Amino acid sequence: MRSDLLKEGYTRAPHRSLLRALGISEDEMKRPFVAVVNSASDYIPGHRHLREIGEAVKAGIRNAGGVPFEFNTIGVCDGLAMNHKGMKYSLCSRELIADSIEVMLTAHPLDAVVFIPNCDKIVPGMMLACCRMNLPSIFVSGGPMLPGEHNGTRFGLSEMFEAVGSYASGKIDGDELLALEKSACPGCGSCSGMYTANSMNCLTEAIGMALPGNGSIPAVFGERLALAKKAGSQVMELLKNNLRPSDIMTEKAFQNALRSEMALGCSTNSVLHLTAIAYEMGVKLDIDTIDEMSRTTPQLCKLNPASQVFITDLNRVGGIPAVLKELSRKGLVNTEIPTVCGTVADRLNAAPEADGEIIRRVEDPFREDGGIAVLRGNIAPEGAVVKQGAVAPEMMQHTGPARCFNSEEEATEAILGGKINPGDVVVIRYEGPKGGPGMREMLTPTSALIGNGLGSSVALITDGRFSGATRGAAVGHVSPEAAAGGPIALIQEGDTVSVDIKNRALNLLISDEEMEKRRREWKPMEKELTGYLKRYASLVTSGSRGAVFEK
Repeated sequence: MRSDLLKEGYTRAPHRSLLRALGISEDEMKRPFVAVVNSASDYIPGHRHLREIGEAVKAGIRNAGGVPFEFNTIGVCDGLAMNHKGMKYSLCSRELIADSIEVMLTAHPLDAVVFIPNCDKIVPGMMLACCRMNLPSIFVSGGPMLPGEHNGTRFGLSEMFEAVGSYASGKIDGDELLALEKSACPGCGSCSGMYTANSMNCLTEAIGMALPGNGSIPAVFGERLALAKKAGSQVMELLKNNLRPSDIMTEKAFQNALRSEMALGCSTNSVLHLTAIAYEMGVKLDIDTIDEMSRTTPQLCKLNPASQVFITDLNRVGGIPAVLKELSRKGLVNTEIPTVCGTVADRLNAAPEADGEIIRRVEDPFREDGGIAVLRGNIAPEGAVVKQGAVAPEMMQHTGPARCFNSEEEATEAILGGKINPGDVVVIRYEGPKGGPGMREMLTPTSALIGNGLGSSVALITDGRFSGATRGAAVGHVSPEAAAGGPIALIQEGDTVSVDIKNRALNLLISDEEMEKRRREWKPMEKELTGYLKRYASLVTSGSRGAVFEK
């Protein structure tokens, strides 16, 4: 066992002394040591209950003959960090989480790992560490939040952000805003729609690193605790069989995850994270592969924020196994590959048929192509990403004058101040991985547009990124970013911009000669950086590469 580095031989007598100080018995010294990596936190509604999940995991480990050792990671709540300096640290935290887990699992060489994430960057951060360490591992998330309800209508956090725009434009009063505020988030769990947290927990299941139900069983269900206990016992089977993440997260497994992503209409952030995880695992996955998957995968689900259907509804009709089963009817799923519990085929055999409403049949999808599209053009020669499944039909093709802002705050002030007009294209730049730094989410300005009634007449493009709660013609991850001299930096106020999602194109309608002239005259924007953000900006790559650090 790997843990023998701590406990075998006479030279390890001091180490055993320290273990005995923890209450480890003579019998336990002979058993496998299993790390439980928990992201429990009083800061994050999605993580408030994870200590209880951790106790269930540890019970499962003990029942199966292992000895659990739990430690915690940091976590950022993207909702609480939104629209202020804190959001610069959200994506940055992904790498810190991965690095800190590497430190802990190398300094304390245990035999296997159970990862307990739930929210946005914690899931991919743990996935990166999982790939890097390549120990027998399994994931169990905390589960999604139940949707809110007000006046008989269910809603989620996306509508809450949109309500801010509605209040600013006089569409609702302060009493209504307060009533919505008190109803949007009824309890613990990851936010209730197909936002980034639920997207990544569903995709962790689809890639095979979590048990069936990981992405969809609600946080408050007893079934979630039973799943956690089962994950604890199942990691012991993985250890027994020496089944490692590299055996599971193969190219075919990533293909299954991408198919699921497109069928579900996941957050655009999932593109960023899957690219980074594949890079860490040594699997080739680039933006062109993602685009090909999008073009050939039907969108079978339309979940909040694109509709009033929530993750809890998806769970009721079979969750991720049912989605994969329906995709397999079109030959789009690799079935004879391993997961943390049996093969993909085993999961599909146990899954119900698609209900035809929440999970559409492949003959009657919401879209013939996937919920996410990759755009290219002279603004984004390395690509940009849009959640096309949440775009109004009339905005699939839009041409209008550029309204240029060099920060999220500037754009938000203009939108809430009534300075954006129907037909405009809002351009937010210098918010990329390097330029932000940190590639902030733009949920506040996109929601403000919706709340102001501009969702069907205004497009927004940025080298930053979006929350999974974003809907509308919002194009993010524009690469190269402005700080690297990307063409988005060269757009001027009033320029004509074409956003053609239908044909996957994003272009500035000026001549090549004018573009080159502007490129020669461009000067980088200087920002005074300190601390971790300074180090991050010096190391991070572009959004098209997953905003990873170079190995």
